[in-house]
Amino acid sequence: MTSFPDWTGRRWLVLTGAGVSTDSGIPDYRGPDAPPRSPMTYQEFIASERARQRYWARAHVGWSHMREAEPNATHLDLARRQREGQLLGLITQNVDGLHEKAGHRDVIDLHGRIDRVICLDCGELTSRRRLHHRLVALNPGWEDREAEVAPDGDVLIDDTEDFVVAPCENCGGRLKPDVVFFGETVPKPRVARCFDLVEQARQEDAAFVVIGSSLQVMSGLRFVRRAAKDGTTVVIINRGTTRGDDLADVKIDGGAAETLAALALAS
Repeated sequence: MTSFPDWTGRRWLVLTGAGVSTDSGIPDYRGPDAPPRSPMTYQEFIASERARQRYWARAHVGWSHMREAEPNATHLDLARRQREGQLLGLITQNVDGLHEKAGHRDVIDLHGRIDRVICLDCGELTSRRRLHHRLVALNPGWEDREAEVAPDGDVLIDDTEDFVVAPCENCGGRLKPDVVFFGETVPKPRVARCFDLVEQARQEDAAFVVIGSSLQVMSGLRFVRRAAKDGTTVVIINRGTTRGDDLADVKIDGGAAETLAALALAS
């Protein structure tokens, strides 16, 4: 694999994945130590009221833990690099909002944000905080249950039949977190913004730097493929193999925070 020692001095277009948030206590779906998971698909979610009840019962517990997560060294490092003008842009596959919480501006949340809720029937957007307070009132004590939290805020709870789901306050319709479920497509305007950044990276001779993503889903891998096709230098920083390793000019098998810290010291 060819080495490009000058990539660290260029501007970066960054794509981050779940491996960036593990140091904040949010687990990775596909990391080397991640247990097997089967998250609910979009088709399952819209198919039945029972499925939505199960989702919201588990997600309510997960959000009670996830909302307390704080940005870690990687989020702060990338926010610093943006302030110093090193970053061309940042696309994240994460839904936790921690890049923005760290002070990062203009983040493209590829898969949406877990702190927003959308009504599938009228399209109204509301805050997850507001829904949380409504669910607390409808299900006293439910959020105090202990369970392992997944990257999308889901937890493993089997008995959910007694959970009361809150309807949309505007139309009484079905509420869904404003995130892209498995089996759902990323909105086209959002995808177009990402491809525009990939093209800008080519024009400016920037490096496309993937951090903490195994690139198993096409929603992120397609941008790496386009960058590689364009001749843009592709750098992948991730523990373990990724689906894009054969496209990388530089592959660093390591953690996000430790690698960025080492790069900062070397610069």
